[in-house]
Amino acid sequence: MTSSDQEPQELRDRLDVLWRAESRRVLATLIRLLGDFDLAEEALAAAFATALEIWPDRGVPANPRAWLVSTGRHKALDLLRPRVRLDASLGRIVERLDRAVEPREFDEIEDDRLCLVFACCHPTLAHEAQVALTLREVCGLTTEEIARALLCCAPTIAQRIVRAKARLRDERVTYRVPSRAELPARLDAVLSVIYLVFNEGYLASSGPLLTRFDLSSEAIRLARLVVELCPEPEAEGLLALLLLHDARRASRTGPDGDLVLIEDQDRGSWNRAQIAEGGQRVARAISSRRCS
Repeated sequence: MTSSDQEPQELRDRLDVLWRAESRRVLATLIRLLGDFDLAEEALAAAFATALEIWPDRGVPANPRAWLVSTGRHKALDLLRPRVRLDASLGRIVERLDRAVEPREFDEIEDDRLCLVFACCHPTLAHEAQVALTLREVCGLTTEEIARALLCCAPTIAQRIVRAKARLRDERVTYRVPSRAELPARLDAVLSVIYLVFNEGYLASSGPLLTRFDLSSEAIRLARLVVELCPEPEAEGLLALLLLHDARRASRTGPDGDLVLIEDQDRGSWNRAQIAEGGQRVARAISSRRCS
């Protein structure tokens, strides 16, 4: 543990940062361990509440993310055991949790997140439900942000998400990266999600900032993972598009936070490495398409 001489406000600020940076990663692992979205969300909230309660005395763990996963798992067991008497089916989850091995390395937790993307984009769900569920559970967009992105009303989006969670639970969908033969059925939805996440980061639909770097960088990271897994022209093309647009990020807003027109932007601040990579990926996507 690190020093415990932290003021309460400093600790709350630290937890705020952790929530924004790590909550979706921790949630992805808890969903994989529990096989249930709602229970994982309860466990996640309980883990952060416990952190707020005990970290002032014990200090912040050296690996807060792993601590939150471990605490969330134990909180889930605490939540489940009294319910087993009323619902015997929950006993399977308790047994699985007792046997589960928690990820200790960064890459293992990132694998959980990629698995969750593909689980949310399972063919058993309608395309609209796939996109809405992934944007909410994997990327952390609010129901209102998703509704604006999909040009729909928030109550409809909320209903889609609830029904999608129930469908995945009833179908007992496993949380894993699909085999290569299964990928084509899910690729369109995955790419749609990545594109919409980037859009929200490129020009935020709400909040004090016009752009959200956390969302645009997350979209690029997911796009890279998908290309590594499935180097189809569509995936290469999307990654190229995101890189080329994101390359201008530093020049898109002025000191006052307002948007700067492209003709007035400082081209010297454009990320030339990203532009070069984007161009290479465009060429690769076109070449692959011609050969197919």
